[in-house]
Amino acid sequence: MTQLDETQTMLKELTDANAVPGNERESREVMEKHIAPYADEVTTDNLGSLIAKKTGKEGGPKVMVAGHLDEVGFMVTQIDDNGFLKFQTLGGWWEQVMLAQRVNVLTKKGTIVGVIGSKPPHVLPADQRKKVVDKKEMFIDIGAANKEEAEEFGVRPGDSVVPICDFTVMNNEKLMMAKAWDNRIGCAIAIEVLKKLEGKTHPNVVYGVGTVQEEVGLRGARTSAHAIQPDIGFAVDVGIAGDTPGISKDEARADIGHGPQILVYDASLISHKGLRDFVVDTAEEIDIPYQFDAMAAGGTDGGAIHLTADGVPALSISVATRYIHTHAGILHRDDFEHAVDLIVAVIEKLDDDTVKQITFQ
Repeated sequence: MTQLDETQTMLKELTDANAVPGNERESREVMEKHIAPYADEVTTDNLGSLIAKKTGKEGGPKVMVAGHLDEVGFMVTQIDDNGFLKFQTLGGWWEQVMLAQRVNVLTKKGTIVGVIGSKPPHVLPADQRKKVVDKKEMFIDIGAANKEEAEEFGVRPGDSVVPICDFTVMNNEKLMMAKAWDNRIGCAIAIEVLKKLEGKTHPNVVYGVGTVQEEVGLRGARTSAHAIQPDIGFAVDVGIAGDTPGISKDEARADIGHGPQILVYDASLISHKGLRDFVVDTAEEIDIPYQFDAMAAGGTDGGAIHLTADGVPALSISVATRYIHTHAGILHRDDFEHAVDLIVAVIEKLDDDTVKQITFQ
């Protein structure tokens, strides 16, 4: 493998960090390490969301750029007498992608590797072999002989369980595979936005935010937006890639490598028309590729941000990603970089008058 460049190193550190909802410490520490050099101050709210403030013009509009620190994972709920772990999903999981996958169990004594198991098909009746195994019938095997040994390993209910997939640059070096693109790529965008604003004048105060507990209900976005009281909000996240076999353009419109997605609608947010038009116009002015998309189900942190206080014009900008909510996702580096460039260009124009025009358009 060729040596990673500075950006790839940051992305590796972010995605390799283990951070499921309710236990985002590792990813928060990585994000703080990378964003702090470009922020005036870094704080956290009482749930653990990271808020990095960068002032361009004191008293100018407050612009929130939020990715979420958590990833889909699991939580140990029970240890059975034979040392197998029962678990609760954290975030949305599809049973087909879970079985036989390796996981890290984060215990008080350190990390233990396990594998998600179930009854083998060889012992199932013929009709059941054709059915998807319900997640309630699955367990995690950590190689413990019994409950007592599992407890000696340090396992107890409430422990976090995280998918295993090391960051990998693929043969086409523009494509990168990792766990937790949902949503460490959003955290990386927030970091890079503050970095690119270094030394530039901008007529506002920018907040690069890493929110907690997005996958279980947009919870950290609610508390961090309450702390900031933004005038404009951007949720930066992953979107569905539609460029794999069997997907029609009616099901998913975006191709990886064709620009960031402008999300016009999801189940949590109807994008603010004034802000959406302003972002699209900016992209066309500076020749940044973009793709429109809509999701009938699911949501982003924009769903919580736009309902803060008296309401916040908000928009979700996403990076098309293959195989989200699995152990391994793939995205395109150009989409990440174009998303950063677009948000920076927008921020540089968001003065008081522009924000007022957007808000009441």
